[in-house]
Amino acid sequence: MKSKRWNPYIAGALTGLLLVLSVFISGKFFGASTTFSRSSAVIEKSIGIDVNQFEYFTTKKGKYGPNSLPNWQLMFVLGIIIGSFIASLWSGTFKIMMIPDMWRQRFGGNTLKRAIIAFIGGAIALFGVRLAGGCPSGHGLSGLSQLAVSGFIALGCFFIGGLITAIILYRD
Repeated sequence: MKSKRWNPYIAGALTGLLLVLSVFISGKFFGASTTFSRSSAVIEKSIGIDVNQFEYFTTKKGKYGPNSLPNWQLMFVLGIIIGSFIASLWSGTFKIMMIPDMWRQRFGGNTLKRAIIAFIGGAIALFGVRLAGGCPSGHGLSGLSQLAVSGFIALGCFFIGGLITAIILYRD
């Protein structure tokens, strides 16, 4: 089957339309990173850790606590996963890969090394987005749609950070 990739302008316009519909229907702007904080509280509670001892989980009146799932953000994240899967099937670009080709060419085919680096990178990114008070979808899409200065600053920093990382990892 021939691959038919989405036009980025149409995909961007549809994303903007989806954001408008989300705010109109539910009153919620896009955002995903808080779901991971909430999920960690649920996991910690399930293994016997009292999350109420941590200021982060108690300062927002239980907003991030172990009783805050499921919620709209979890459904948003699941929708991203399911929607991406469907879009990749539809476009003919879906394939299972343990190691992306670009990574294999640059760093080799060790899946454990790739998994460890991906986990560390994800942990650093998640720490950063929680420190910033939101993720690229929260600050970038939702912040920019409201013309928030913080959205422009955060999105610029996300872009510069991604550019520096790409240059370091894939400079050839």
